[in-house]
Amino acid sequence: MDEARAVMHRLERIEALEREGAGPRQLLAEVRELLREGEAWLETERDGTDRAADALERCGLAYDAGVAPMV
Repeated sequence: MDEARAVMHRLERIEALEREGAGPRQLLAEVRELLREGEAWLETERDGTDRAADALERCGLAYDAGVAPMV
């Protein structure tokens, strides 16, 4: 449950930074942490996380390729 809260908190932080006009370097640092926290969440919550796992994989691939994913 703590892992899911961390993911939600990180998403809220990213949204706030976007509203505030944060630069790409700061946003990418948050996205890196979001991916790490998302992976930790999926390790603890196996049931009913197929869609989240797929989205996380797409985001990780897009991040590695340097493009913005459509989640």
